[in-house]
Amino acid sequence: MTLLDTGLVPRIPVGQWIDSGIDWITTNLDALLDVISDAGTSVTEGLAWLLLLPHPLIMVAIFGLLSWLVRSWKLAVGVAISFLLIISMNQWEQAMQTLALVLIATLTAVIIAVPLGIWAARSDTVSAILRPVLDLMQTMPAFVYLIPAVTFFSIGVVPGLFSTIIFALPPGVRLTELGIRQVDSETVEAGQSFGATDWEILTGIQLPLAVRSIMAGVNQVIMLALSMAVIAGMVGADGLGKEVVSALATINIAKGAEAGLAIVFLAIFLDRFTSALGAPADHSSSLLATWKKKRTAKSIHAATAA
Repeated sequence: MTLLDTGLVPRIPVGQWIDSGIDWITTNLDALLDVISDAGTSVTEGLAWLLLLPHPLIMVAIFGLLSWLVRSWKLAVGVAISFLLIISMNQWEQAMQTLALVLIATLTAVIIAVPLGIWAARSDTVSAILRPVLDLMQTMPAFVYLIPAVTFFSIGVVPGLFSTIIFALPPGVRLTELGIRQVDSETVEAGQSFGATDWEILTGIQLPLAVRSIMAGVNQVIMLALSMAVIAGMVGADGLGKEVVSALATINIAKGAEAGLAIVFLAIFLDRFTSALGAPADHSSSLLATWKKKRTAKSIHAATAA
């Protein structure tokens, strides 16, 4: 006999309340859900089409140049070799579909997370309200998000996108808030003493000084989004996740290993690229740093000559 049977603890039907709320949304917001579904599908498939439009070797060269631009030639070589291996494993199309899904999910999550993080940094009340919500979003098993996602949007890329955004969003909020709160208060007070408005202090002092922390949050959002790629494949989202799910269903070890390796290569590229964007001064051998050095030397030479 359980405590519920004895009547000492009442049965609280939390699950039925949530189920009723989802039924209400699907009944009353059907048109809005259709618009979101159509827009999400169009944008993700459009970006995947753009990534697949050039020849794969051209895209490999572009990804390599981007790596050299922000980090180093060594990363460029590593990225080129990794992406050539993806092509050789016949996973290129699926990799670009996954990259499109991750980029759209990350962009959407960052657009929501950064303003929320700024708001939480400037208000202790907002921070206290957001914290348990973010805890719930981050610790809830990712598969649970698929249930309302499929109810709202049926199967396809959009439920995968929806689940990925919810699961990946919390680190973006937390690290944006942390970065702004860690800005030296004396620096902020100096700005206030010069008559700077709140907006000028935010955009001219706090955000620039917090950019490393914010980019670390973006990096975490990308990593979590990639970790959701396989789960998104379970609801029909095209890409490497679908390959892994297919391999699991047929116990095809070779296919699963190749799709898994392709996800790892994408993760390494995105991790190194975004971390370099957050700390450009740490990468003196990048093309961007070399260009800045030449520009500074040219300016000094021109000033000396004058």
